Amino acid sequence: MGLGKTLQTLALLVHAHTTAPFLVVAPTSVVANWLNEATHFTPGLRVRTLTATEAKSGRLIADAATDVDVLVTSYALFRLDFDAYQAVTWAGLILDEAQFVKNRTSRAYACAKELNTPFKLAITGTPIENNLMDLWSLFSIVAPGLFASSRKFTEDYVRPVTRGESPERLAKLRRRIRPLILRRTKDVVARDLPPKQEQELQIALNPAHQKLYDTFLQRERQKLYGLIEELDKNRFIIFRSLTLLRLLSLDASLVDKKYAGVRSSKLDALFERLDDVISEGHKALVFSQFTSFLKLVAARLDALGVPYCYLDGSTLRRSEVIDRFKSGVAPVFLISLKAGGFGLNLTEADYVFLLDPWWNPQTEAQAIDRTHRIGQTRNVMVYRLVATGTIEEKVMALKAQKAQLFTAVLDDDAMFSTALTADDIRGLLEP
Repeated sequence: MGLGKTLQTLALLVHAHTTAPFLVVAPTSVVANWLNEATHFTPGLRVRTLTATEAKSGRLIADAATDVDVLVTSYALFRLDFDAYQAVTWAGLILDEAQFVKNRTSRAYACAKELNTPFKLAITGTPIENNLMDLWSLFSIVAPGLFASSRKFTEDYVRPVTRGESPERLAKLRRRIRPLILRRTKDVVARDLPPKQEQELQIALNPAHQKLYDTFLQRERQKLYGLIEELDKNRFIIFRSLTLLRLLSLDASLVDKKYAGVRSSKLDALFERLDDVISEGHKALVFSQFTSFLKLVAARLDALGVPYCYLDGSTLRRSEVIDRFKSGVAPVFLISLKAGGFGLNLTEADYVFLLDPWWNPQTEAQAIDRTHRIGQTRNVMVYRLVATGTIEEKVMALKAQKAQLFTAVLDDDAMFSTALTADDIRGLLEP
């Protein structure tokens, strides 16, 4: 459900059923969007946003909730001032980008579950990011009692379905959740959206870079093989090694500055295409998991005299940066996947570059949808840059398996994998 449609539905509910306000909880970066979109889609709806705690703002939550139809706050503020939110009578709770509460051990999840309100709605493009327990967490909030405990859900669904032992369990799961899910795909809400083309660019590392990568791979493989069997105990060490290999696939200097002389084939490939994109008057979004790599891209743009905008989790004036790009000042927008994978409408761009693959396909899909969404009038071209002969090829294969998880539960029959397992990690380390 898009934000505009959600607001229009809220306006109907407010008008027909209640005088109490609705509480919307969203990522910090999305809070302002609710106010902006309300001005456009539902100008008669009284919407107020909160940007600070009670202590910092000097204003009580109860007072902020007075004479409004919708109060929008962030997950961080909701968690910090939960007792104050709990003391207010709400018509309903709406969780935007609800994957933020998928971790059932987190404080944000506990607050969403405990809030006293007759109605709760989760809005997300990624109800399943890693495994079926993500889905259980969301339903335990919005439809408590639909499924039993997490332990029983694991026994009844997660284990048998993951192993492919009980197709009837998957069918039963679909039947139970279908009445409670409204899935609005692009085919439904944006039938006139222009085409999107996706292309995987296989980038061969230059010989010096490949030799260095292979040396590190051998060392990390020997270190990790003895740790994989106790994955939970050694998770930090294992993922640190995987991250090192991923960084090394991008640019050797990200691992150690002494390798700054080893040229990055991926940077070269990116700028070959960016040159054409910019010269032809197009605008591009450039995503990476790693801010350190984005800063290397920024340095090369600086050297070429190409203006750009930059957004990561540390950006303070996010809205100003976004407005600068939308105004046409810069043809390139560098964005960290975590900071810009949701909550942005950037239809001014028609090219997307994904500099490093991630094993969660839904995260990538959300990044692409920053520009391939309602309002886009041009064809969108998406490039995924994958370094051959590296861990990135393995990540792409693993991502394909993960994509089947989403499809199996919400679409058609398919086998799917669970969260990252010991076998997955072995596969990432294989030659």
